[in-house]
Amino acid sequence: MINEVFILLGSNQGDRERFLSLALEWIEDKGGTILKKSAIYETAPWGFETPDLFLNQVVEISTGHQPDALLEILLTIETQLGRIRPFDSCGCSGDEAYSSRTIDLDILFYGPKLVFTDRLMIPHPRLHERRFCLVPLNEIAPGFIHPLLKKSISLLLQECADRSEVDLLQAR
Repeated sequence: MINEVFILLGSNQGDRERFLSLALEWIEDKGGTILKKSAIYETAPWGFETPDLFLNQVVEISTGHQPDALLEILLTIETQLGRIRPFDSCGCSGDEAYSSRTIDLDILFYGPKLVFTDRLMIPHPRLHERRFCLVPLNEIAPGFIHPLLKKSISLLLQECADRSEVDLLQAR
């Protein structure tokens, strides 16, 4: 069965654009076919302090991998690109999980599927609180309905209390 999945890419260390580009290549090679990709945005860190700004992008892929298998692929890509992830894989354990990184690959949505395990939470539990996630997601899927909140991405962006700047760095 083919599933449409939204993935958030982020990088704030090293050659950020190159890390995003390599991650996209490896996602396409190992994870699934890229259907859409947003522009690249530059954003301040969220949840921790560092002077290093992030680059963020959202892609939609078509994949035959189940959520756990896709997570393993993404974690392998992160490791191959120098990511050290000392905490939980979904960044849900609390503020101590936030740190600078060469690459971060988060599954935002796996179609309308809900997944709640000790390793994976889909939909991503805080995506509706983060402009750096909602702005690029809104660019490629404004009408997608959050399966728990029952609101479109465009409405979630309008309602988002986060007022952080999300600056267009590079168009698609």
